[in-house]
Amino acid sequence: PKGYETYVNIGENFSQTHFIDIYNNDVRLGEKKKLVILFATWCSDSQRLIKQLQQSPLSKDPQVQIVAIGREESAATLMQFKQEYNIAYSLIADPQRAIYNQYANKGVPRLILLDENNHVVKTLIGEDPNSLQKVSW
Repeated sequence: PKGYETYVNIGENFSQTHFIDIYNNDVRLGEKKKLVILFATWCSDSQRLIKQLQQSPLSKDPQVQIVAIGREESAATLMQFKQEYNIAYSLIADPQRAIYNQYANKGVPRLILLDENNHVVKTLIGEDPNSLQKVSW
């Protein structure tokens, strides 16, 4: 959409290889395909995407690592969201947009697909109701 910028391009290395999750655990991007989701708990598009992901085989695929980063979210709000949506993958709090601002200027959810070597394969703006269907490596 007009005005939406993405600051990472296909083929580039994803700049971060690990995060600290909402339980203060180190989450390393492993040697699997990765789906990185930038989202907000209050956003209806983000909520829809997470619900779709929960019902998708993708959420249970052992060959895919999913990491969801809550833009302007605290560990407390993400813990509540994790419980409400029954999320099994890692959630990362980004209360000051420090992570988000490296990859986009506006809009959630954002999806960044990475290969086994942490190279960007595809980026998607998840406001499209069918964006999860476009997830492929």
